[in-house]
Amino acid sequence: MPRHLLLMSLAPLLGLALLGIGNAMLTSLVPLRLSASGVSSEAIGLISSAYYLGLGLGALINDRLLLRIGHIRAYACFASLVAVAALAMGLSDHPVVWFLLRMMIGWALVGVYLVIESWLLSASDPAVRGRLLALYMIVLYGASVLGQLLLGVTAMLSLESAFMLVAMLAAASVLPLVLLPRVSPLIEQSEPLSPWRLVRITPTGVFGCLASGVVVAVLYSLLPLALSDVTPGQAALGTAEIGQRMALVVLGGMLLQYPIGRWSDSHDRQQVLIILSIAIVALAGLLMGPASEGIAQLVTLFMLGGAAFTLYPVAVSHAADRAPAGALVRMSQGLLLINAVGSTLSPPIVSLPMAGMGAMPGMALSLAVMGGVMLVFFVWRRVMRPAPQPMAPFETHASQTPLGTELAVGPELLEAAEEHLRDAGADDPLVEVTRELVADMPELITDASLDSLEEIEVKEEQSLHDQRALDEQAFDEHKLQKE
Repeated sequence: MPRHLLLMSLAPLLGLALLGIGNAMLTSLVPLRLSASGVSSEAIGLISSAYYLGLGLGALINDRLLLRIGHIRAYACFASLVAVAALAMGLSDHPVVWFLLRMMIGWALVGVYLVIESWLLSASDPAVRGRLLALYMIVLYGASVLGQLLLGVTAMLSLESAFMLVAMLAAASVLPLVLLPRVSPLIEQSEPLSPWRLVRITPTGVFGCLASGVVVAVLYSLLPLALSDVTPGQAALGTAEIGQRMALVVLGGMLLQYPIGRWSDSHDRQQVLIILSIAIVALAGLLMGPASEGIAQLVTLFMLGGAAFTLYPVAVSHAADRAPAGALVRMSQGLLLINAVGSTLSPPIVSLPMAGMGAMPGMALSLAVMGGVMLVFFVWRRVMRPAPQPMAPFETHASQTPLGTELAVGPELLEAAEEHLRDAGADDPLVEVTRELVADMPELITDASLDSLEEIEVKEEQSLHDQRALDEQAFDEHKLQKE
């Protein structure tokens, strides 16, 4: 990947890492604080759902703020709102207040995701887009894991102090964007992008983001329940073992992000999505039988996390490849909303076969069906719109036109240009342009042009010699006639 792209993405990714650590800590601190305050489990569930409500609302309206004030100021606005909400949570334990604060955090965080994704998409070209988004996902998932591990640090603090630590991380996340050298993407003239137009522009990208939300939500929400399911002949897994397997799923998603992103940059992204769909079908089938326990289960979970968590960046990269000019911000917003819709709908739907067939078989079968639907759709789109065939490699050739000789820059032209500069007035707008051209003219006199000048001078001398000989001959003839 080009060095300048890495430097360009360093500031937003460092900010995202700090904010992601704080958000991961906040996800676990919220139920702990509410439970310690005696809030009912029903109210805690409603407050948790407010976060996703805020995500949906932010995905609908946050693009307007971003397009109005730019990426850096929009990021500072959203990160500041997270810090304010986290501090306010340490001041009150009223469920209604917490519902509103949790919704504010969801609204602000989806704004952060919109800023980072549109920043990376706008500043990159298709040749490296997959790798940049892979780095984005690695930072996001790595921050989530680190935030959960830092919960042990908060155990030594009061709950109010833990919320202060989250606010400090959110405020500090602004510093990389304002201190490190960076080039913020230009905000082009944005055009409206309705959901139906987004579907017409990139059906594969839209369906890929929807499917990613569906699959990832199942893994996050229902895989722990499936792992805790006790089947005949198998020992029950403890909480620590379930946590280790979930960490393995996230680790697979992190470690396989960059290789698959790099692969998608050098191949047709539709083909990559087809292969990921096949992998999800095969791995889900293994969980129902051959890989239901032991080392085989660990390897399968690792690979399943890699296939599921890389769907979103590949689908977004595919959509960005087909985005019209000035539509990347609104396209990023639409894809975030579609992904959130898939994440919201899948857990209650998948819970039905899990209740009827058993937790692990029902979840694995649901994942296999989802992968099969993705496979059919992506193959259909590949048939309907094949990948463009690359053109023949372009080869440069030396110039074969005689214009280089005819337009050769010689000393006479330099003297004429310098004379123009001496005679031109100070108010002449062409003076500076001419001065720069004159400064560069000696470099334009190539060896070929010098050879051409020598040939011209030889011809001129020969012509003068011939003319002088003719004149002398005519004079002699005239003199003889007079005599």
